[in-house]
Amino acid sequence: MTNVLVVDDSRFMRTVVGNILTSHGHVVHTAADGEEAVEAVAEHDPDVVTMDVEMPGMDGIEATDRIMRTHPTPILMLSAHTENGAEATLRALARGAVDFIAKPGGDDSTDIDDLEQRLIRKLKTVDRADLDSVVTTNAPAAGAPSEVPQMSAGEGGTLAAGSAPTPDVEDAKPDAYVDDPTIVVGASTGGPKVIEAIVEDLPPELDARVLIVQHMPASFTDRLAARLDTLVEYDVSEASDGQRVTGGEIVVAKGDYHMNVVHYADGRLRLALSDDDPIHGVRPSIDVTMASAAERVTDPLVGVALTGMGKDGAEGISRISEAGGHTFAQDRATSPVFGIPKQAIETGHVDEVLPGEEIATGVCRHLAAGPPDGDTDG
Repeated sequence: MTNVLVVDDSRFMRTVVGNILTSHGHVVHTAADGEEAVEAVAEHDPDVVTMDVEMPGMDGIEATDRIMRTHPTPILMLSAHTENGAEATLRALARGAVDFIAKPGGDDSTDIDDLEQRLIRKLKTVDRADLDSVVTTNAPAAGAPSEVPQMSAGEGGTLAAGSAPTPDVEDAKPDAYVDDPTIVVGASTGGPKVIEAIVEDLPPELDARVLIVQHMPASFTDRLAARLDTLVEYDVSEASDGQRVTGGEIVVAKGDYHMNVVHYADGRLRLALSDDDPIHGVRPSIDVTMASAAERVTDPLVGVALTGMGKDGAEGISRISEAGGHTFAQDRATSPVFGIPKQAIETGHVDEVLPGEEIATGVCRHLAAGPPDGDTDG
């Protein structure tokens, strides 16, 4: 039994969500706006908060920020199927919310049944999330250092046999990089915030092709791409069928479509989107993009498995490794949900396990160009 605080300015939605949760044995408290939510969290100490995004007065973003700073609690955002709702949801995730679901488009029984299935499934994931990792990776107060312990081989049993121990990571970026690298990043629950941190730390001179697969509905992936585009010097877009990708570009897989690499030549790759059956219950699938990249990309290739529930990405990481690529997984300490990285590590094909905020540095170190032929210290 879980204590849940339901926050929504709509009495109808509070009733619908509350009834669903109560029918599944949860204890429900309610709040009608952000200010009430902050007070209710302090009073009831809920296990999980479901938070409406758009509310008058203190909205869900500010309430999330306040709660995560004063009384950290796993938060599941409920977002409207609108552009504004998607943008606000991404901002809430950046403030420390663990995950989100989209509100139903209507009030008929089909919409409510769909909401019930998605809500209960997401609630279980959010309730199991490692809140320490969410709080640790949240933006620190001014002047406060952000310290995240690095996982080493054997810590918590998270490195499988055959996985390399985590090396020390240098803060300094290399002076030069290999030609035409491709980086494939896969994530689910907790991913957007870590993805932001990684792409912000990729230097323009790396000139990589970056493919991102984030488990997210179609109505949100275009806003994720737009948000990333405001944060980095790379050109960021949502994937389109037949799109060609060259150096200095980041492409986010379109929600509800698999993203395949179908051709690669001269540092340029071409993508195709498909609505084939979901893999591991998800579409887009990390495995699909990683496996297709491993099959066709002939220049340096890197795979990155980030936070999330399930095993999507484990096969893809293996394929990249078997094709001669280099692979990374996010460590347990900084993963809100350690499912995807754990499954990838257990394949024995992960080369390095790093805290989320150190992955970009690790990627840059791996892709650093060596000294010119004949260049010696002597």
